[in-house]
Amino acid sequence: MAVSETQLRRRMKQFTETCHRRRLKITHQRTEVFRDLAATEEHPDAEAVYQRVRKRIPAISRDTVYRTLATLEAQGLICRAETYTGALRYDANTEPHHHFVCVECGCVQDFFSNTLNNLPIPRSVGALGTVESAHVQVRGICATCRRLKARKRRTH
Repeated sequence: MAVSETQLRRRMKQFTETCHRRRLKITHQRTEVFRDLAATEEHPDAEAVYQRVRKRIPAISRDTVYRTLATLEAQGLICRAETYTGALRYDANTEPHHHFVCVECGCVQDFFSNTLNNLPIPRSVGALGTVESAHVQVRGICATCRRLKARKRRTH
């Protein structure tokens, strides 16, 4: 699902400002990889990003896309979301949010919850290291897969 034009502009502005602040070059390839992620709520994997960006920049390499994704993540411009299979998906939504992961199709969807955002982190975690963020991942069967299963049951 595509994000609104307003949301895309906001994310692109944040990208530009963060790059300037961190003295990170704003290359055409880097911009297009970020734009691909910023324009969707789909949480694509690196290969999907590569295939889509390649349509706009035919000469871009997989290596460039993978390195760019790693750089964008290291700079806090995108986040990684892991599916139940361990596949890495990418997300340009850096606002506090959580993920619903479908155990059937692997889709990842954002959801928001102030209650989950404010979960207290146990003190014992402090002995393990410094917490920079906390994220809740809920797994289940998405509405689309649930409807498909129901249809199959009715036809059999």
